[in-house]
Amino acid sequence: MKRTCLMIVFAVLAGITHAQTDDKGYEEGKWVLKGVSGLNLSQTAMTNWSAGGENSVAGNAYLNGSLTHKSGNWLWMTTLVADYGLAKTKSQGVRKSTDKIGISTQLGYSTNNVWFYTLMGDLNTQFAKGYNYPDKEHYISNFFAPAYSNISLGMEYRPRSNYSVFLSPVSAKMTWVADDYLSDIGAFGVDPGDRFKIECGAYLKARAEMPVMENVSLITTADFFTPYNDQFGNIDVNWDVLISMKINKFLSATLNTTLKYDNDVKTFDDNGTKHGAKVQFKEILGVGLAYNF
Repeated sequence: MKRTCLMIVFAVLAGITHAQTDDKGYEEGKWVLKGVSGLNLSQTAMTNWSAGGENSVAGNAYLNGSLTHKSGNWLWMTTLVADYGLAKTKSQGVRKSTDKIGISTQLGYSTNNVWFYTLMGDLNTQFAKGYNYPDKEHYISNFFAPAYSNISLGMEYRPRSNYSVFLSPVSAKMTWVADDYLSDIGAFGVDPGDRFKIECGAYLKARAEMPVMENVSLITTADFFTPYNDQFGNIDVNWDVLISMKINKFLSATLNTTLKYDNDVKTFDDNGTKHGAKVQFKEILGVGLAYNF
């Protein structure tokens, strides 16, 4: 897993280093809001279909935006990512397909507008309960269970307004499990009965916003954390990619992927036997309405 994480780090940094566009620079003394939001829908309808299958409907709403304020040597930037989706079939009923809330804010000071002394904080959680389907009796996650937060102090390299790399040797990763049932079973690395866990370590965050080609844009954010304890070198990863492809004035296609690895989140087989952490991956491809701002 360490080798995989290092390959991801190098891939993200290489992509950001070669990004050469800066289509929306800072506006001194003004607030700059930009991003994309939309709604994707899909439906399958069958009547006497000899190959089999069943009717289904699915959809998700998403938002990925940033708010930036530049004033003299100070730069304040806040980003928000939200995504929620449901899918319904006749045999399985309604199931949650995606669920994410992520907010990050940072305040930086610079004398050359390239290197910034930066204080950063973020929070990641979800809207509703999650299940390991087909088991619908025992939920495995909930709002603020888990919730992850990082408070970090370090240096940010931002040669252009549309991409950056932040490195912090002084970071605190906090895990909340604000649910009695999940807390009692010690979910997400907290001790059974506890609702909170804190780890100090090193943190790296990379972010890029760029056009890939005409009418195709990409927003990607990657977070890496390793604790200063006996687990040092085991890197927690959270890598989001959103590719927005404009079809016409009203329609667009989006590809949204998330790759995660958290050494504290163990896995269980069908017999309930506990195993080590595994790489998590999710991909959503949709066509629907989108609004770029």
